[in-house]
Amino acid sequence: MGEKIMYDTIFARSFSRYDQKKLGYGAFLACFLIALSFSTVFKPYLGPLTVNKRLSINDGLKMVRANDTISSNATFFSNVVISFNATVEMVSDGSSNMSSTSRNDTIGSSTSSSKTLGFNYTNGVIRNDTRLMPVLEINNGSSSQQGQGKFMFCGCVEGGVPEKIIEPICNIEGRTEFCEMNGDIRINGKSSTVLQVGMMTENSSWIIGPYARKGDREALSHVTKWRVKTGVKDGDNGVHQCNRYHGVPAVVFSLGGYAGNNFHDYTDIIIPLYLTSRRFNGEVKFLITNKNPWWINKFKTILRNLSHYDPIDIDNEQQVHCFPTVIIGLKRDPKELTIDPSRSPHSMKEFRQFLRTTYSLKKTTAVKLTNNNRKKRPRLLILSRKKTRAFTNTKAIATMARTLGYKVTIAETDSNVAKVAETINACDVMMGVHGAGLTNMVFLPSNAILIQIVPIGGFEWLARTDFEEPSKDMNLRYLEYKIKTEESTLIQQYPPYHEVIRNPGAIAKQGWDAFKAVYLQQQNVKLDIHRFRPILSRAIELLHE
Repeated sequence: MGEKIMYDTIFARSFSRYDQKKLGYGAFLACFLIALSFSTVFKPYLGPLTVNKRLSINDGLKMVRANDTISSNATFFSNVVISFNATVEMVSDGSSNMSSTSRNDTIGSSTSSSKTLGFNYTNGVIRNDTRLMPVLEINNGSSSQQGQGKFMFCGCVEGGVPEKIIEPICNIEGRTEFCEMNGDIRINGKSSTVLQVGMMTENSSWIIGPYARKGDREALSHVTKWRVKTGVKDGDNGVHQCNRYHGVPAVVFSLGGYAGNNFHDYTDIIIPLYLTSRRFNGEVKFLITNKNPWWINKFKTILRNLSHYDPIDIDNEQQVHCFPTVIIGLKRDPKELTIDPSRSPHSMKEFRQFLRTTYSLKKTTAVKLTNNNRKKRPRLLILSRKKTRAFTNTKAIATMARTLGYKVTIAETDSNVAKVAETINACDVMMGVHGAGLTNMVFLPSNAILIQIVPIGGFEWLARTDFEEPSKDMNLRYLEYKIKTEESTLIQQYPPYHEVIRNPGAIAKQGWDAFKAVYLQQQNVKLDIHRFRPILSRAIELLHE
């Protein structure tokens, strides 16, 4: 202690108070510089950084190798890890080779750099302002799938606008296939080709039939096949210069297949087109291959509400059309007349609301019957048919229904969609024999009742997949009536011991054409009024619930 007091006394005598203060500031600055130098020298040798809660991207992040010459001012990153707070850790190796991220949650390199990027989320795409950036397409799904998606890389001009995309996203999903491409996209209708032009793309090619019924050879035999190519450059053989530039995305789809059949019009085209194009809010152009003027006229109101532009008959275009984004083919649910909200940002409820708005339909909910108001009568629509699977005693059915308290409308659907939609939307109960006309249940108000009459011939699976299951997603109640052999007109054409009557399965084994020729094209229905009456009574009970 004595030595310390002596040292302090000598120190005070040797330096003035001002000199002591200067010495203190100098010591502080020296310590700061030493610490800064230490961190700079030893930073490359620090341990790897741990990233918690890494985003799962379908068994890892898929990276694409760029083989073409890249401009010298672009920076490359060999590893990318994305956390849920949108922080991206990047490891630069100065080369053009890109490899996928390792499965552990760490990043490290002798030349590592870390940066938190400011993302801008637009139309399902996350963008930032770097010269080479990861683009994450979000797949909205169930709670167990949320956050999963697909990665691709693009070169970007200043401001975060995509300049060149590494590769298109091509998908094969159950009943459909489609490709979504961004960048310099050129479409040549004469050769049915879609080209993605740019230095950073690999040379790849796909053949796609843009009709949402993959695997159906009969349908796809009437669909033009399109070639999708990437990795091409200006000057390559077959690469034409743009004649028309468009500032909005495009969707390419076919009106071949089974277009013209009301059921397939909705399940193969209208609903998939809604799923594919709705996100653009009308700022999208439809490029139609296998053009069908009758079909376009029939659904012109729906087309106008999905796109602010006239459709383009791309097969007969002599010019090369260029777009910033092109989708070839249509997205669709694997099931008929369905939109699964766990797999899509849309739903059948939303689609039906779109139809009500498109056709200015007034009725949103079926009538609610009460015991206190017996004067209120539900409206029953009997769908009639002229050619096949028609009711032969429609008037008798209507008379019986009126005795139960129904107001009865008898109507046949046609190509006037606006009129059909208004007629069906006004009803609380709709009944008809299995067929495309029942597809118009999309216009029924919520809580309405669909009654499907199932003919003989083993229709049970068709009845279930085509109308029973879809009706649930439409918030409709479903009733079914299976006719007996005596109620089918086939009994008048074939003896009771014939395979058509006795063993429909044997006919079905001969193929769809044989089944269709007998049970769809030769059969009409004469309902047993007394046997069918309880079905209509049950429908009234449901309207009380």
